[in-house]
Amino acid sequence: MERDGFVYLPNILNPDEVAELRQLSLQLEPSAEALDTDLTLERDGHFQRCINAAFNRDPLFLKYLDKPGLIELAEAVHGADCHIVSMHTWAVGPGRPDQHLHTDWLPASMPEELWADPRLQLPIYITTAHFYLDDMTEALGPTKIVPGSHRSGRANGKHETDWNGTKEQSFLGKAGDCIFFRSEIWHRGAANASDQIRHTFMVHYSHRMITQKFPPYLHFQYNPDVLAAASPRQLRLLGGHKGGSYD
Repeated sequence: MERDGFVYLPNILNPDEVAELRQLSLQLEPSAEALDTDLTLERDGHFQRCINAAFNRDPLFLKYLDKPGLIELAEAVHGADCHIVSMHTWAVGPGRPDQHLHTDWLPASMPEELWADPRLQLPIYITTAHFYLDDMTEALGPTKIVPGSHRSGRANGKHETDWNGTKEQSFLGKAGDCIFFRSEIWHRGAANASDQIRHTFMVHYSHRMITQKFPPYLHFQYNPDVLAAASPRQLRLLGGHKGGSYD
């Protein structure tokens, strides 16, 4: 995470979990109030559906908050009192164009030479666990990452495709594999040039002090069925913290 900005974790989800998440990504109805994405082929040129705060839709999502083999890494990075920022299901149809390289969030910009100083080690504030729910191919549109680009100290320029001589790399993993990356790294989703829908699933983790992003924000209400089914650890990941500074 410090050197490359990401870790690749194979086989985090089993085939039944992959099938369950694929089904949920298509059967859940988008909500405009929750700022879900709902694009159609007829209206928008390609199908795309993103469900925000997916954990609140069904208790089935709870087990994906603290998957063994992943949650230990998230807690090591963000602390034993970490929580999630959000959780998303994604279904993207043929014709979805290339994304540009981008960072999800750059908490502090700085001259590149400062990152080269071994005395400087910035906290990792936000990470994404990005799960493949398909066996990925170039045609289906893999996630592409520029390894080490978080150490650039800046967001990428519009036409940049590499950093420090390192070009973007495609991750052609299997269904159930996970890429766990920090928010500053340069990455993008490639175009879906296949004839099938691409399914992915994301859980975003952060430090206790980083705000959670659950639309519709002031009007968000936890699903009581979800809270009733959650374990103590899952409740904490959803925001059920002990009192502390600023409380």
